Formats: sequence, structure tokens, C-alpha cells
Amino acid sequence: MAGRQAFLIGQYGSFDNKKYIRDFRDGFFGIEACMFASEEHIEQLIHESKARGFQIGVHFPFRAGQSALRDALFLAKDAEVREEAYRLVQEELEFLRRVRPNYILFHYPKPVIMDDLTDWSKWRFASEMEYIQESEITLEELVERTEYLFQWLTARSKEFHFIPVLEFDAIHQYIYNSDFLIKLLTQYPEVKLCLDTGRLFLQEKVDPRFDAKKVIRTYAKYAYTVHLWNVRVTDTVEYGHYPALPELDPKDGWAPIEEYMSIMFQENPQVKIMFEHRSDLISDEQLEACYAWMDRLAKRTELL
Repeated sequence: MAGRQAFLIGQYGSFDNKKYIRDFRDGFFGIEACMFASEEHIEQLIHESKARGFQIGVHFPFRAGQSALRDALFLAKDAEVREEAYRLVQEELEFLRRVRPNYILFHYPKPVIMDDLTDWSKWRFASEMEYIQESEITLEELVERTEYLFQWLTARSKEFHFIPVLEFDAIHQYIYNSDFLIKLLTQYPEVKLCLDTGRLFLQEKVDPRFDAKKVIRTYAKYAYTVHLWNVRVTDTVEYGHYPALPELDPKDGWAPIEEYMSIMFQENPQVKIMFEHRSDLISDEQLEACYAWMDRLAKRTELL
């Protein structure tokens, strides 16, 4: 059952002692780390993991400054860009031998495939390299590049002993209106998914063909983690990465977190919850309420 033993907090950019002391609880599954800039902070993460017996998850890249962009562009139309992405990941895997992460997470698809019906102005991109138009890639090319990625990650997972996790970025209808990804997830069971509540909600608001709850219901069984956070979408996008609190009403533009997570727990009781939120925006009492709410939803679903 997904409970506190399946909870993680995030540490992005550094090992933040204040966040660690405030957010982490004994019995939590672990910490997801990304873009650490300091060897000192890397050593602290490894030390705390061993001392308190928690797992380390990695959101690629583990180290900052390895490339101009954060995400590996596995699906780029330029073969040299794709080759560079795999080379960077290979180097990071070699470095991570001493960290021994439980899982390593990569964004998928990257570049994001943009269609002509959707206004993507509300989606955040760090560079024009992070997206391509649907006219620049066919479904057949997407399937071919994705299967190569699954084969490559499966081989590396066995060599380096980690769980490969693909986090949905914005996903194109090639993915959510096709079954090729389900076939690959079945064929290569070592590869898992991460579903991000904020991204799913935002895409439903901007993509007229996208149904977030349908996507969760379809892919939850293949998920290893959920990135949990809320966001308010009305005429504007506000409060990104706000903690998921039960009092945030969907009628006011907030994501329907209870519906999302109820489906998730029904389909996959073992899923791990990574609180990818800005806990500094709320009080200690509200943070504990966030954790308690997820506990209750998981237990309630178990009883159904």
C-alpha cells in the first residue's frame, strides 16, 4: 500500500538542510535528487541515506552543469543530438555507481511534440531545442526512437542496477491515442513511468483532446512514482508546484488531486509519491495535513 513508507521529498540543486529537517520523516522511502552542484552536498546525501536507511532517486541529471539543457533529448530529429543525449546519460550512470540510486528518472517525450491545435504558450520550455512540431516527426519515427530508448535503458538498468523511470512531459496524441507505449511497457517491464499531477492538469487545460483522468487510468499500473503538486489554472497559470492540500477546490481552478490520486491508488497501490512541491509556501501544520491526506486516500482506496 502506498503510505508514508512510499513517500519521497525532493532536493533540487543542493542538499537543503532546512528542507530536509522540516520535510523528511523517519520511514519515508527516500529523496529524489537533481542537479547537485556541490560534491559536499552529494556526499551529505549519500551519508544521510546510509545513516537513516532511505533510498536515493535521481531526476536526471544528478549533477549540474553537465550540459546546456537539463533533459536528455532522446527523440531529437538530429541524430547527433540524440547520440549526445545517450553519451551524457552514460557518463552520469558511471558517476552514479557510488550513489547507487534506486531509480533514475528522465523526461519523455523530449523534445516535446507540439501539435497545431494546442496553444502551448502556458508550457514552460528552457530552449527551442526542447520541442518540435508534429510535422517534424512521424508516429513511426516516434515508435522506433522510443523502442531504442527502452532497449537501451533496459540494458543499462541491468548493468548499473537501477529502475529506469520516464516522466511524462507534455504528451502528444501519438502517445495518448495509440497503444504503442503500452506494448513497449509490457515488452520491457524494467522501464516504468512517472505521472506528474501538475503537468497532467495543465495539459488538460491547454490541449482540447487530452483527458488527464483517462491517461492516469491507462498508465497508472506502469507507474513507479507520482510527482505530486498542485497548480491553479484559470485565465492564467498561478501557484505552480503548490502543495496538494484537501481544501484547494477544483471549482476555483485547482487540479482535482483527490480524483487523480484515487484513480492512481486503485490502479497501483504500490506507487511511490514524490512531493514535488514548494513546502516553503505553507505552514508546518499544512505540510503535515498534505502527508496525512495522501495517507488517508491510500488507505481508503485499499478498503474499496
